Amino acid sequence: MSSKQKVRSLFISDVHLANPNSQAKKLYDFLNNIEADYLFLLGDIVDLWKLSSHKGRWYKEHELVLKQIMEFARSGTRIIYIPGNHDPFFRHFVGSHLGPVEVHEEYIHSLATEQTLLLIHGDRFDDELYMGDAWHVIGEWLYEGIVSANRWLNVVRHKLDKPYWSLSVALKMNSKKARHYIERFENLAVNYARSQGTDGVICGHIHQSKLTYIDGMIYGNDGDWVETCSALVETQEGYLELLSVNASHDPVSARLATA
Repeated sequence: MSSKQKVRSLFISDVHLANPNSQAKKLYDFLNNIEADYLFLLGDIVDLWKLSSHKGRWYKEHELVLKQIMEFARSGTRIIYIPGNHDPFFRHFVGSHLGPVEVHEEYIHSLATEQTLLLIHGDRFDDELYMGDAWHVIGEWLYEGIVSANRWLNVVRHKLDKPYWSLSVALKMNSKKARHYIERFENLAVNYARSQGTDGVICGHIHQSKLTYIDGMIYGNDGDWVETCSALVETQEGYLELLSVNASHDPVSARLATA
């Protein structure tokens, strides 16, 4: 008998396959222990930026993740893919299929409770959040450096039997500018979902997992598989849960009643 966790929907994004900092092995193990009726891939699954800059590498674990996604399809899971800013090439296929995978620019999902959620990647708000070319380049460079350092830091912490710790998340939470950026992003996302007539939004993009209500709207961000190693799931009853395999406590880090 299968011991896999059975959910109605699974939401993941920002895996960044081909990026050396992608924690693809953790994602593969996670996917191997879950079953879903729907699998929503909310962008930046493959890091085409890294591949195009010749700084990316294709690892065996990264290939296993793609094979596991195809295994979901063979098992009857409906897979919907919404490309992001690191895999924009796949937007050429919006409205069609890549094998068993449906490609959409955006998608409205109905929960088991009949509430509706707008599914997006989140990069549509970049122009409104734009801080200038210099800050963008510096930010990208700093982020990559911090995440790389964090990867080796946690190798040491693991050997010392210490729990996972994210340097990037800690810096974000202690930066007034970063917190303001995240808050603006969240408000833009829920306001856009409201304009589309839905009850909330699920997105990725900013690598900041969260599950809450904002101004009466459901806001869910499934995080990423570079740092937080998190995903959102919808239970068979329509509850939303935020899971993180890096959590040092109960893996259910948040649960939202949607009914």
